[in-house]
Amino acid sequence: MTNLLIKLFIKDNDVSNLGTRGKYGMLSSATGIVVNILLSIVKLVIGIIANSISIISDALNNITDVGSSVVTMIGFKISQKKIDKDHPWGHGRMEYITAFIVDIIILMVGFELLKSSIDKIIHPELPAVNNVTIIILVIAVLTKLWLFLFYKKIAKMIDSNAIKGNAYDSISDSISTLVVLISAVVAKLCGVSIDGYASLIVSVFILFTGYKAIKETVDLLLGMKPDPEFIKDIEDEAKKYEMISGIHDIMVHDYGPGRKIVSFHAEVPADGDICKVHDIIDQMEQDLFEKFNCITTIHMDPIVVDNKEINDMRDFTEKIVKELNSEFSIHDFRMTDGGKRVNLIFDLVVPRDKEYDKEEIIKNVQQKIHEKDKKYFAVIKVETSYI
Repeated sequence: MTNLLIKLFIKDNDVSNLGTRGKYGMLSSATGIVVNILLSIVKLVIGIIANSISIISDALNNITDVGSSVVTMIGFKISQKKIDKDHPWGHGRMEYITAFIVDIIILMVGFELLKSSIDKIIHPELPAVNNVTIIILVIAVLTKLWLFLFYKKIAKMIDSNAIKGNAYDSISDSISTLVVLISAVVAKLCGVSIDGYASLIVSVFILFTGYKAIKETVDLLLGMKPDPEFIKDIEDEAKKYEMISGIHDIMVHDYGPGRKIVSFHAEVPADGDICKVHDIIDQMEQDLFEKFNCITTIHMDPIVVDNKEINDMRDFTEKIVKELNSEFSIHDFRMTDGGKRVNLIFDLVVPRDKEYDKEEIIKNVQQKIHEKDKKYFAVIKVETSYI
Protein backbone atom coordinates (compact mmCIF):
# COMPACT_ATOMS: atom_id res chain seq x y z
CA MET A 1 0.00 0.00 0.00
CA THR A 2 2.82 2.42 0.88
CA ASN A 3 4.59 1.85 -2.43
CA LEU A 4 1.29 2.22 -4.29
CA LEU A 5 0.59 5.62 -2.67
CA ILE A 6 4.11 6.82 -3.47
CA LYS A 7 3.77 5.63 -7.07
CA LEU A 8 0.38 7.34 -7.49
CA PHE A 9 1.22 10.73 -5.98
CA ILE A 10 4.99 11.22 -6.38
CA LYS A 11 6.61 11.07 -9.80
CA ASP A 12 10.15 12.16 -8.85
CA ASN A 13 12.11 9.87 -6.51
CA ASP A 14 15.03 12.27 -5.94
CA VAL A 15 14.58 12.92 -2.19
CA SER A 16 17.58 15.29 -2.15
CA ASN A 17 15.40 17.70 -4.14
CA LEU A 18 13.57 19.94 -1.64
CA GLY A 19 10.45 20.05 -3.83
CA THR A 20 10.23 16.26 -3.97
CA ARG A 21 10.91 16.07 -0.25
CA GLY A 22 7.98 18.41 0.35
CA LYS A 23 5.69 16.17 -1.71
CA TYR A 24 6.60 13.18 0.47
CA GLY A 25 5.84 15.26 3.55
CA MET A 26 2.46 16.36 2.17
CA LEU A 27 1.58 12.77 1.21
CA SER A 28 2.38 11.45 4.68
CA SER A 29 0.39 14.24 6.35
CA ALA A 30 -2.64 13.83 4.07
CA THR A 31 -2.66 10.06 4.60
CA GLY A 32 -2.46 10.53 8.37
CA ILE A 33 -5.34 13.02 8.33
CA VAL A 34 -7.66 10.71 6.36
CA VAL A 35 -6.84 7.57 8.37
CA ASN A 36 -7.10 9.25 11.77
CA ILE A 37 -10.37 11.05 10.95
CA LEU A 38 -11.96 7.71 10.03
CA LEU A 39 -10.58 5.97 13.13
CA SER A 40 -11.59 8.76 15.51
CA ILE A 41 -15.18 8.91 14.20
CA VAL A 42 -15.69 5.14 14.41
CA LYS A 43 -14.09 4.85 17.87
CA LEU A 44 -16.00 7.82 19.24
CA VAL A 45 -19.32 6.32 18.12
CA ILE A 46 -18.66 2.85 19.55
CA GLY A 47 -17.12 4.36 22.70
CA ILE A 48 -20.23 6.43 23.41
CA ILE A 49 -22.53 3.48 22.66
CA ALA A 50 -20.47 1.16 24.89
CA ASN A 51 -19.98 3.84 27.59
CA SER A 52 -16.24 3.05 27.55
CA ILE A 53 -13.85 5.79 28.71
CA SER A 54 -10.86 3.87 27.30
CA ILE A 55 -12.38 3.70 23.78
CA ILE A 56 -13.43 7.38 23.93
CA SER A 57 -9.92 8.27 25.14
CA ASP A 58 -8.47 6.34 22.22
CA ALA A 59 -10.78 8.23 19.84
CA LEU A 60 -9.68 11.58 21.27
CA ASN A 61 -6.09 10.48 20.85
CA ASN A 62 -6.77 9.90 17.13
CA ILE A 63 -8.37 13.35 16.86
CA THR A 64 -5.14 14.89 18.17
CA ASP A 65 -3.28 12.82 15.57
CA VAL A 66 -5.34 14.63 12.93
CA GLY A 67 -4.20 17.92 14.42
CA SER A 68 -0.60 16.68 14.45
CA SER A 69 -0.78 15.78 10.77
CA VAL A 70 -2.26 19.18 9.92
CA VAL A 71 0.54 20.93 11.83
CA THR A 72 3.14 18.74 10.08
CA MET A 73 1.61 19.56 6.69
CA ILE A 74 1.75 23.29 7.44
CA GLY A 75 5.35 22.92 8.57
CA PHE A 76 6.37 21.18 5.36
CA LYS A 77 4.61 23.85 3.31
CA ILE A 78 6.41 26.69 5.12
CA SER A 79 9.77 24.89 5.10
CA GLN A 80 9.65 24.75 1.28
CA LYS A 81 9.44 28.55 1.00
CA LYS A 82 12.26 30.11 -0.95
CA ILE A 83 15.08 32.06 0.66
CA ASP A 84 14.18 35.68 1.36
CA LYS A 85 16.06 38.74 2.61
CA ASP A 86 15.22 38.02 6.27
CA HIS A 87 15.97 34.27 6.07
CA PRO A 88 19.11 33.73 3.96
CA TRP A 89 19.33 30.06 4.99
CA GLY A 90 15.73 29.27 4.12
CA HIS A 91 12.86 28.07 6.30
CA GLY A 92 13.93 24.45 6.86
CA ARG A 93 13.92 24.68 10.66
CA MET A 94 10.16 25.29 10.53
CA GLU A 95 9.90 21.52 10.19
CA TYR A 96 11.61 21.15 13.58
CA ILE A 97 9.29 23.75 15.09
CA THR A 98 6.18 21.95 13.83
CA ALA A 99 7.59 18.68 15.18
CA PHE A 100 7.93 20.41 18.56
CA ILE A 101 4.28 21.56 18.40
CA VAL A 102 3.18 18.00 17.57
CA ASP A 103 5.17 16.70 20.56
CA ILE A 104 3.51 19.23 22.89
CA ILE A 105 0.06 18.15 21.65
CA ILE A 106 0.95 14.51 22.39
CA LEU A 107 1.98 15.40 25.98
CA MET A 108 -1.18 17.47 26.58
CA VAL A 109 -3.41 14.61 25.43
CA GLY A 110 -1.49 12.21 27.65
CA PHE A 111 -2.01 14.37 30.75
CA GLU A 112 -5.74 14.81 30.08
CA LEU A 113 -6.25 11.08 29.58
CA LEU A 114 -4.27 10.38 32.76
CA LYS A 115 -6.68 12.52 34.79
CA SER A 116 -9.81 10.96 33.27
CA SER A 117 -8.37 7.46 33.76
CA ILE A 118 -7.80 8.01 37.48
CA ASP A 119 -11.38 9.25 37.81
CA LYS A 120 -12.65 6.12 36.02
CA ILE A 121 -10.61 3.87 38.33
CA ILE A 122 -12.18 5.56 41.36
CA HIS A 123 -15.68 5.36 39.84
CA PRO A 124 -15.69 2.22 37.63
CA GLU A 125 -18.52 1.37 35.22
CA LEU A 126 -18.90 -1.80 33.15
CA PRO A 127 -18.83 -0.91 29.43
CA ALA A 128 -21.43 -2.44 27.08
CA VAL A 129 -19.14 -4.28 24.68
CA ASN A 130 -20.29 -6.43 21.75
CA ASN A 131 -18.62 -8.36 18.93
CA VAL A 132 -18.76 -5.38 16.56
CA THR A 133 -16.80 -3.29 19.08
CA ILE A 134 -14.08 -5.93 19.30
CA ILE A 135 -13.82 -6.36 15.51
CA ILE A 136 -13.52 -2.59 15.00
CA LEU A 137 -10.76 -2.37 17.62
CA VAL A 138 -8.82 -5.22 15.95
CA ILE A 139 -9.04 -3.38 12.62
CA ALA A 140 -7.92 -0.17 14.36
CA VAL A 141 -4.81 -1.88 15.79
CA LEU A 142 -3.83 -3.25 12.37
CA THR A 143 -4.50 0.11 10.70
CA LYS A 144 -2.26 1.95 13.15
CA LEU A 145 0.49 -0.63 12.67
CA TRP A 146 0.35 -0.01 8.91
CA LEU A 147 0.40 3.76 9.49
CA PHE A 148 3.50 3.33 11.69
CA LEU A 149 5.30 1.43 8.91
CA PHE A 150 4.14 4.02 6.36
CA TYR A 151 5.46 6.95 8.42
CA LYS A 152 8.66 5.10 9.28
CA LYS A 153 9.48 4.41 5.63
CA ILE A 154 8.89 8.00 4.50
CA ALA A 155 10.72 9.45 7.54
CA LYS A 156 13.75 7.32 6.66
CA MET A 157 13.56 8.22 2.96
CA ILE A 158 13.56 11.99 3.53
CA ASP A 159 15.22 12.12 6.98
CA SER A 160 12.28 13.90 8.63
CA ASN A 161 12.07 14.26 12.40
CA ALA A 162 8.48 15.52 12.17
CA ILE A 163 7.31 12.37 10.35
CA LYS A 164 9.44 10.21 12.64
CA GLY A 165 7.47 11.76 15.52
CA ASN A 166 4.24 10.74 13.82
CA ALA A 167 5.65 7.21 13.44
CA TYR A 168 6.39 7.04 17.19
CA ASP A 169 2.88 8.28 17.86
CA SER A 170 1.35 5.62 15.60
CA ILE A 171 3.14 2.67 17.21
CA SER A 172 2.15 4.04 20.61
CA ASP A 173 -1.45 4.32 19.38
CA SER A 174 -1.46 0.73 18.15
CA ILE A 175 -0.27 -0.52 21.55
CA SER A 176 -2.78 1.74 23.29
CA THR A 177 -5.65 0.44 21.16
CA LEU A 178 -4.49 -3.13 21.83
CA VAL A 179 -4.77 -2.44 25.57
CA VAL A 180 -8.27 -1.02 25.01
CA LEU A 181 -9.12 -4.16 23.00
CA ILE A 182 -8.00 -6.39 25.88
CA SER A 183 -10.13 -4.31 28.25
CA ALA A 184 -13.15 -4.76 25.97
CA VAL A 185 -12.63 -8.54 25.73
CA VAL A 186 -12.31 -8.84 29.53
CA ALA A 187 -15.50 -6.81 30.00
CA LYS A 188 -17.43 -9.01 27.54
CA LEU A 189 -16.15 -12.40 28.71
CA CYS A 190 -15.68 -11.84 32.44
CA GLY A 191 -18.06 -9.00 33.26
CA VAL A 192 -15.23 -7.11 34.95
CA SER A 193 -14.42 -3.46 34.27
CA ILE A 194 -10.73 -2.69 33.82
CA ASP A 195 -11.62 0.23 31.58
CA GLY A 196 -10.00 2.86 33.80
CA TYR A 197 -6.79 0.85 34.13
CA ALA A 198 -6.66 0.32 30.36
CA SER A 199 -7.13 4.05 29.83
CA LEU A 200 -4.37 4.71 32.38
CA ILE A 201 -1.97 2.47 30.43
CA VAL A 202 -2.94 4.29 27.22
CA SER A 203 -2.13 7.65 28.82
CA VAL A 204 1.26 6.40 30.05
CA PHE A 205 2.13 5.21 26.53
CA ILE A 206 1.14 8.59 25.12
CA LEU A 207 3.20 10.49 27.71
CA PHE A 208 6.26 8.30 27.09
CA THR A 209 5.93 8.78 23.33
CA GLY A 210 5.60 12.55 23.77
CA TYR A 211 8.64 12.75 26.05
CA LYS A 212 10.84 10.74 23.69
CA ALA A 213 9.76 12.75 20.65
CA ILE A 214 10.12 16.16 22.32
CA LYS A 215 13.64 15.31 23.54
CA GLU A 216 14.77 14.49 19.99
CA THR A 217 13.18 17.64 18.57
CA VAL A 218 14.66 19.94 21.23
CA ASP A 219 18.09 18.42 20.54
CA LEU A 220 17.72 19.34 16.87
CA LEU A 221 16.58 22.88 17.66
CA LEU A 222 19.49 23.43 20.05
CA GLY A 223 22.02 21.96 17.63
CA MET A 224 23.43 18.46 17.75
CA LYS A 225 26.77 16.84 17.09
CA PRO A 226 26.91 16.07 13.35
CA ASP A 227 26.51 12.54 12.05
CA PRO A 228 29.97 10.82 12.25
CA GLU A 229 29.30 9.12 8.91
CA PHE A 230 28.71 12.52 7.27
CA ILE A 231 31.98 13.86 8.75
CA LYS A 232 33.90 10.81 7.51
CA ASP A 233 32.44 11.27 4.02
CA ILE A 234 33.57 14.92 3.99
CA GLU A 235 37.07 13.98 5.21
CA ASP A 236 37.44 11.17 2.67
CA GLU A 237 36.23 13.38 -0.17
CA ALA A 238 38.57 16.26 0.77
CA LYS A 239 41.65 14.04 0.84
CA LYS A 240 41.09 13.03 -2.78
CA TYR A 241 42.20 16.46 -3.97
CA GLU A 242 45.72 17.33 -5.02
CA MET A 243 47.73 19.29 -2.43
CA ILE A 244 45.21 18.62 0.39
CA SER A 245 46.97 16.57 3.07
CA GLY A 246 44.23 16.73 5.68
CA ILE A 247 41.40 18.78 7.19
CA HIS A 248 40.51 19.91 10.71
CA ASP A 249 38.26 22.32 12.65
CA ILE A 250 35.17 20.92 10.93
CA MET A 251 31.90 22.67 11.81
CA VAL A 252 28.42 21.72 10.61
CA HIS A 253 25.45 24.05 10.98
CA ASP A 254 22.02 22.49 10.46
CA TYR A 255 19.31 24.82 9.12
CA GLY A 256 16.78 22.06 8.56
CA PRO A 257 16.75 18.84 6.53
CA GLY A 258 18.81 19.23 3.36
CA ARG A 259 20.21 22.60 4.47
CA LYS A 260 23.68 22.16 5.96
CA ILE A 261 26.45 24.76 6.14
CA VAL A 262 29.92 23.20 6.51
CA SER A 263 33.26 24.87 7.21
CA PHE A 264 36.73 23.43 7.80
CA HIS A 265 40.45 24.15 7.50
CA ALA A 266 42.31 22.39 4.68
CA GLU A 267 46.02 21.64 5.17
CA VAL A 268 48.04 22.65 2.09
CA PRO A 269 51.82 22.89 1.38
CA ALA A 270 53.29 26.16 2.65
CA ASP A 271 55.38 26.48 -0.50
CA GLY A 272 52.52 25.65 -2.88
CA ASP A 273 51.26 27.91 -5.66
CA ILE A 274 48.63 30.02 -3.89
CA CYS A 275 46.57 30.49 -7.06
CA LYS A 276 46.56 26.76 -7.77
CA VAL A 277 45.59 25.95 -4.18
CA HIS A 278 42.77 28.52 -4.38
CA ASP A 279 41.43 26.93 -7.59
CA ILE A 280 41.52 23.46 -6.00
CA ILE A 281 39.60 24.67 -2.95
CA ASP A 282 37.03 26.46 -5.12
CA GLN A 283 36.47 23.23 -7.03
CA MET A 284 36.22 21.26 -3.78
CA GLU A 285 33.52 23.59 -2.45
CA GLN A 286 31.51 23.13 -5.65
CA ASP A 287 31.95 19.35 -5.66
CA LEU A 288 30.92 19.01 -2.00
CA PHE A 289 27.76 21.00 -2.72
CA GLU A 290 26.84 18.74 -5.64
CA LYS A 291 27.65 15.51 -3.81
CA PHE A 292 26.37 16.24 -0.28
CA ASN A 293 24.00 19.18 -0.89
CA CYS A 294 25.86 21.38 1.61
CA ILE A 295 27.29 24.88 1.31
CA THR A 296 30.98 24.71 2.26
CA THR A 297 33.49 27.36 3.28
CA ILE A 298 37.12 26.22 3.35
CA HIS A 299 40.04 28.00 5.01
CA MET A 300 43.59 27.26 3.81
CA ASP A 301 46.12 26.25 6.48
CA PRO A 302 49.69 26.20 5.09
CA ILE A 303 51.94 23.53 6.59
CA VAL A 304 55.67 22.93 6.06
CA VAL A 305 56.19 19.53 4.48
CA ASP A 306 59.84 19.58 3.39
CA ASN A 307 61.65 20.40 6.67
CA LYS A 308 62.96 17.29 8.42
CA GLU A 309 63.20 18.84 11.88
CA ILE A 310 59.64 20.16 11.74
CA ASN A 311 58.31 16.85 10.39
CA ASP A 312 60.17 14.85 13.05
CA MET A 313 58.93 17.07 15.88
CA ARG A 314 55.38 17.02 14.50
CA ASP A 315 55.46 13.20 14.46
CA PHE A 316 56.95 13.10 17.96
CA THR A 317 54.31 15.51 19.29
CA GLU A 318 51.47 13.53 17.70
CA LYS A 319 52.86 10.37 19.31
CA ILE A 320 53.00 11.75 22.86
CA VAL A 321 49.56 13.35 22.49
CA LYS A 322 48.06 10.02 21.36
CA GLU A 323 49.74 8.33 24.33
CA LEU A 324 47.82 10.67 26.64
CA ASN A 325 44.54 9.87 24.89
CA SER A 326 44.01 8.13 21.55
CA GLU A 327 41.16 10.55 20.76
CA PHE A 328 43.36 13.66 21.12
CA SER A 329 44.77 15.24 17.95
CA ILE A 330 46.91 18.22 16.91
CA HIS A 331 46.90 20.63 13.98
CA ASP A 332 48.39 23.95 12.85
CA PHE A 333 51.84 22.73 13.92
CA ARG A 334 54.63 25.23 13.28
CA MET A 335 58.08 26.04 14.60
CA THR A 336 59.74 29.38 15.38
CA ASP A 337 63.50 29.11 15.78
CA GLY A 338 65.02 31.69 18.13
CA GLY A 339 68.44 30.06 18.27
CA LYS A 340 68.76 28.75 21.83
CA ARG A 341 64.99 28.55 22.19
CA VAL A 342 62.69 26.90 19.64
CA ASN A 343 58.94 27.29 20.09
CA LEU A 344 56.66 24.51 18.87
CA ILE A 345 53.26 26.11 18.38
CA PHE A 346 50.15 24.00 17.77
CA ASP A 347 46.50 23.42 18.63
CA LEU A 348 45.55 20.33 20.61
CA VAL A 349 41.98 19.08 20.13
CA VAL A 350 40.11 17.12 22.82
CA PRO A 351 36.70 15.39 22.47
CA ARG A 352 33.52 17.03 23.72
CA ASP A 353 32.25 13.92 25.49
CA LYS A 354 33.57 14.93 28.93
CA GLU A 355 35.49 17.60 30.82
CA TYR A 356 39.28 17.53 30.57
CA ASP A 357 41.84 19.33 32.73
CA LYS A 358 43.33 21.47 29.97
CA GLU A 359 46.09 22.88 32.18
CA GLU A 360 47.20 19.39 33.13
CA ILE A 361 47.22 18.30 29.47
CA ILE A 362 49.35 21.30 28.50
CA LYS A 363 51.76 20.69 31.38
CA ASN A 364 52.23 16.99 30.47
CA VAL A 365 52.85 17.65 26.78
CA GLN A 366 55.21 20.58 27.45
CA GLN A 367 57.22 18.47 29.87
CA LYS A 368 57.66 15.55 27.45
CA ILE A 369 58.66 17.85 24.58
CA HIS A 370 61.18 19.69 26.77
CA GLU A 371 62.62 16.38 27.97
CA LYS A 372 63.38 15.38 24.37
CA ASP A 373 65.55 18.48 23.89
CA LYS A 374 65.91 21.41 26.29
CA LYS A 375 65.73 23.90 23.42
CA TYR A 376 62.11 22.97 22.61
CA PHE A 377 59.25 24.82 24.31
CA ALA A 378 55.64 23.97 23.48
CA VAL A 379 53.08 26.76 23.04
CA ILE A 380 49.76 24.93 23.11
CA LYS A 381 46.16 26.00 22.60
CA VAL A 382 43.67 23.34 23.72
CA GLU A 383 40.42 23.26 21.72
CA THR A 384 37.24 21.23 22.11
CA SER A 385 36.10 19.33 19.03
CA TYR A 386 32.85 20.35 17.30
CA ILE A 387 32.28 16.86 15.92
